[in-house]
Amino acid sequence: MAEDADRRWLSLALALIVAYMAVEVVVAFAAQSMALLADAAHMLSDAGAIALALWAMKLANRPVRGRFTYGFKRAEILSAQANGLTLLLLSAWLTYENIERLLDPPEVGGSLVLVTALAGVAVNIAAAWCMSKANRSSLNVEGAFQHIITDLYGFIATAVSGAVVMTTGFARADSIASMIVVVLMVRSGVSLVRASGRIFLEAAPVDLDPSDVGSGMVSHDGVVEVHDLHIWELTSGQPVLSAHVLVEADGDCHAVRKSIQATLRADHGITHATLEVDHAPERLAEAGAAEAGQHCEEPHGTVLRKESPVH
Repeated sequence: MAEDADRRWLSLALALIVAYMAVEVVVAFAAQSMALLADAAHMLSDAGAIALALWAMKLANRPVRGRFTYGFKRAEILSAQANGLTLLLLSAWLTYENIERLLDPPEVGGSLVLVTALAGVAVNIAAAWCMSKANRSSLNVEGAFQHIITDLYGFIATAVSGAVVMTTGFARADSIASMIVVVLMVRSGVSLVRASGRIFLEAAPVDLDPSDVGSGMVSHDGVVEVHDLHIWELTSGQPVLSAHVLVEADGDCHAVRKSIQATLRADHGITHATLEVDHAPERLAEAGAAEAGQHCEEPHGTVLRKESPVH
């Protein structure tokens, strides 16, 4: 199964990260390098991100039961949001530490920093390769992957700072390299929080415009009006739609429903569409848009009607 393969690749990446993180913490204190310590802290968040992703994948595969009528698929989005928030919190802590070190830089072991950072680049390339084999369309996996990529860039910056300290003695290069890592962490963190927040707020997927989707639905033969149209994501890559569709008085409700669902699946990748299909009341033809949506007790959402009246 694809899920089993994803778990294997993530587990291998986790093993690489944890093993090297332990080595890096020891070297960071020996070299008094804030950049290495920042990388180690980020690797700790990497390990937590991958572990959380693995747990979320296991939880998301649990069957639907009891009150959890959608199962636990959004556990993956919780994991992605936690990863984003972790990046932002670590960024705040590292910024504070770096400001202190920029004002009063300690002696930094440039050669130790350089060697350790270069080894870290190799480890992160290997971990990133492992994670690239998993399904990155999942926001959960993408969140953990962003941790690894940010760490890779951080190690490159740290290696450069180690070379600068070793050749010029400019100790502040270590903190400057750490701040580059912080900027990358903030960028990834904000992106993950924003993407997961859209799903929790049940916004339409960024690649789907509800107005365009609704216009396509109302253009079907026999359709008079589409209202109460809602499009959201159950989890990343799983769009869901519900709508109330009114058809002509002599129209075939079942045929219209099947036709719309087939179009939604083919054109927009929406495989889960719940449609309530009814015959339009006679007064709708004369009442105009003011009457639109009065078929529901609490109408809300997009309302679309055909421009030409139905007789």
